[in-house]
Amino acid sequence: MPRAAHEIGKDEEGRTVKSIVLKEMRLSRGLYSSLKFRSGILLDGAPAHADQRVKPGQILEAVWEEESGYRVLDESPIPLFVPFEDDHYLIVDKPAPLPTLSSPKQAGPTLESALYAHWGCPRNYIFRPVNRLDKGTSGLMAVAKNAHAQHLLQRQLHTASFVREYLAICEGRLPDRYGVIDRPIGKLNEIERGVMENGVRAVTHYQVEMEKNDLSLVRLRLETGRTHQIRVHMKHMGCPIVGDYLYGKADGRLNGRFALHACRIAFSHPLTGEAICLQSELPPELKEIWDFAK
Repeated sequence: MPRAAHEIGKDEEGRTVKSIVLKEMRLSRGLYSSLKFRSGILLDGAPAHADQRVKPGQILEAVWEEESGYRVLDESPIPLFVPFEDDHYLIVDKPAPLPTLSSPKQAGPTLESALYAHWGCPRNYIFRPVNRLDKGTSGLMAVAKNAHAQHLLQRQLHTASFVREYLAICEGRLPDRYGVIDRPIGKLNEIERGVMENGVRAVTHYQVEMEKNDLSLVRLRLETGRTHQIRVHMKHMGCPIVGDYLYGKADGRLNGRFALHACRIAFSHPLTGEAICLQSELPPELKEIWDFAK
């Protein structure tokens, strides 16, 4: 059962339980409200009131149980590479073309169902991704193990504290070795996105690693996180990602995926303070595309 605990310090004497829970323990207001009505906020083991004043040395706890709205039906285990896992987070190297989320329209295995099997099909399973990857994108993804951990890390997501880098094999050549694409993105239809003046600001940093005739190997870092951001920005620059069947053209060698890989993730662990930095090499099918390029 997930829990968070905090020992009251001398400088916190006289503050309310609500103040400590929200500011020092950093629970979201939604989770706090939910726990408050279920006696999930405890002071020295007894249910606490929001306006109750605390004393030094007391232990304030938040205790909750995950409540899932449905059960993931596909329990088939899929081999997963998990380079990091602790009591709060898991970093998985997602293969492609594996979808991230299960839904009534998404039959078969997904990352959501694969982690359900990885964790032994637990009761009240809830899939809590911190960042997400398209079905056709492979690479590193962070997943939280409870609502509190997810809330804390998602607060870092679109800041300099949470780094997401990608490697892409693109058609053509970019105009400069280094650059920033700062172009707004909006909806063209239910699936496609495009650069448009009335869209939402989207910023992608790029660095050309290598060029080989009509292909470029590009390292990209997201400053914002719009749907399909890298794919849309690369198309806008005239360098669509190889195999991108939505914004470029499909490539039969890639079997339903495209040449985009989340190669690096770095953040400060919100609960331990540890600096987490993980890297992932290009998968074999993308290496082959690059190595055999003319």
